[in-house]
Amino acid sequence: MTDTPETLTQALLDFARRAGAEAADAMAVRDASLNVDVRGGALEQAERAESTDIGLRVLLGRRQACVSASDTRAETMEAMAERAVAMAREAPEDPAAGLAEAGQLAHDWDIEALELCDGAPEPGPDMLEKDARRAEAAALDVAGVSQVQSASAGYGRRQVHLAASNGFSGGYGRSDRALSCVAIAGSGTGMERDHDGDMRIFQADLRTPEDIGRSAGERAVARLSPRRPRTGAFPVLYDERVASSLIGHLLAAVNGTAIARGASWLRNAQGQVVLPEALSLIEDPHRPRAAGSRPFDGEGLPTRRRAIVDRGVLTGWTLDLATGRKLGLPSTGNAARGTSAPPSPSNWNVALTQGGQSREDLLREMGTGLLVTSMIGSTINPNTGDYSRGASGFWVEGGEIAYPVNECTIAGNLREMLLRMTPANDARTHLSRVVPSLLVEGMTLAGE
Repeated sequence: MTDTPETLTQALLDFARRAGAEAADAMAVRDASLNVDVRGGALEQAERAESTDIGLRVLLGRRQACVSASDTRAETMEAMAERAVAMAREAPEDPAAGLAEAGQLAHDWDIEALELCDGAPEPGPDMLEKDARRAEAAALDVAGVSQVQSASAGYGRRQVHLAASNGFSGGYGRSDRALSCVAIAGSGTGMERDHDGDMRIFQADLRTPEDIGRSAGERAVARLSPRRPRTGAFPVLYDERVASSLIGHLLAAVNGTAIARGASWLRNAQGQVVLPEALSLIEDPHRPRAAGSRPFDGEGLPTRRRAIVDRGVLTGWTLDLATGRKLGLPSTGNAARGTSAPPSPSNWNVALTQGGQSREDLLREMGTGLLVTSMIGSTINPNTGDYSRGASGFWVEGGEIAYPVNECTIAGNLREMLLRMTPANDARTHLSRVVPSLLVEGMTLAGE
């Protein structure tokens, strides 16, 4: 048996039919990765991994079961199918379970237009080591940097194929190239750490090691001698590095799973204003060279561009087939899945409307407040949207950065916070979440 991802999925479907499944879908994922870590000018670790994972979902009426394995021998796949059918017979009925109808399936997609895989040769470990060394050296050249915790370079390639008994069969390849550096400034109890990194589909798009290392070092030095900020109500500017977390909370609240369970602070907000009128949140799974792009979802439905929020108004939910059936709505083509579990709703590439001001303009506008550059911990009430997170960054006085701060908590309510956002114009457009720095008025800070 030629064990390509496509032939593996077809074999799984054949075994499922023979075992008595009424319907089934199968996924095969072939991964290869190479990662190199450098520390102190020497190679610390080099790892290469290759794997093939397979998964099968079978349905008997409205009963379903999933099994997975990393062994692709025929006898293993046959045993998987038999086990899955036996499990499905004992599973409770789920009225929302089921495959897509034939008329719902994606077809005639243009995978080349998405540019998901770099055709350049796989980089060797020597090239990755050289990049990591260059990043480390650049960080150590920054005055005030005492050491580099790690400098890492990596490469990955993945081939995915999905097939189902409803006639769907499709696959695509992905590649990624990554480089990161973690720098430490100061000494003893006064040490501070920060990082920078980049990940791209195409090697040619990756930032230079010198840029990444220098940035990590400068960020670490800027954090030296932090203080605790004042306690009170102040504006907070979320740096572009962390601003996407706010949009992440919105996306979680409009996820079909949360809506179907009634466990969302936006559960009754469809058609209501949730962002300032000038802002829209657009999902585009067809953006070239973006990590969240894909021609079809995890159930074989076509993906499409849509406005999750249109000029401030929430248009609807993020749905797969099952959550759509529970809510009496069609899928939005947002089913995500792995080999070991059934599909669930997830978002692809999203972009928030950018503003007309720079981050520096927003700093001047805020006057006195907190610029947040990193966050730890999270206490989010999914039913009310009450928000509390640990943060560090820089205190701002008179519109200018005054000194670094840490050990503080910022709190508010997400529904109110999102309506008070002012975006900058500094979002990195190659990311899967394109979100600029965001100024939020009236946050509660707990510091000194």
